[in-house]
Amino acid sequence: MSEDWPERVFRERLTQPDRVSCGATVLVVSQMILDHSYGEYIGAAPSVPDRFREEVLAMHRRVTATVDRGHLQLPWPRSLGTPPWAVARQLGEREVRWIRTAAGPGYDAVVAATRRRQPVPVYIGSRWLPRHVVLALGEHDGALRFYEPARGRLMDVSRAEFASGRVGLAGWDHAWWAILPD
Repeated sequence: MSEDWPERVFRERLTQPDRVSCGATVLVVSQMILDHSYGEYIGAAPSVPDRFREEVLAMHRRVTATVDRGHLQLPWPRSLGTPPWAVARQLGEREVRWIRTAAGPGYDAVVAATRRRQPVPVYIGSRWLPRHVVLALGEHDGALRFYEPARGRLMDVSRAEFASGRVGLAGWDHAWWAILPD
């Protein structure tokens, strides 16, 4: 990995192409961060947003299909977004950790993973339902920096905000799952 991890990926404003592809968008951005040549492939396109959009939509089809990475999985309606187990499998058999009732320790686990230079998808939503996927990148000025795919922006969330259900990313406040490396 290069020294400018993960900032080099965000030279362009990368936004999810539709309302339901946040998980797939996070997967493509994760791959761009972890695989320099893939990141350069996306970034070298004459029209980065077009290539990025194509990659995200292809990823979304793949992770909601009946077969993903050679494994059978329950078909998942694309209109419901991306299931957490498909995100975990796509990133290499990661652990899907429930953090809804223990957001403070969940935050700490996410920070620990990002210190090992591993981006971490986090499902967030309302008090009642998970609705969106964001990507934790690492600590920045005492907070955890997230890539928020709906806006294509980097945003910081403190531990206190995360633990108390005030995440504030894309209008969602509660953390549900973190997709953590083993």
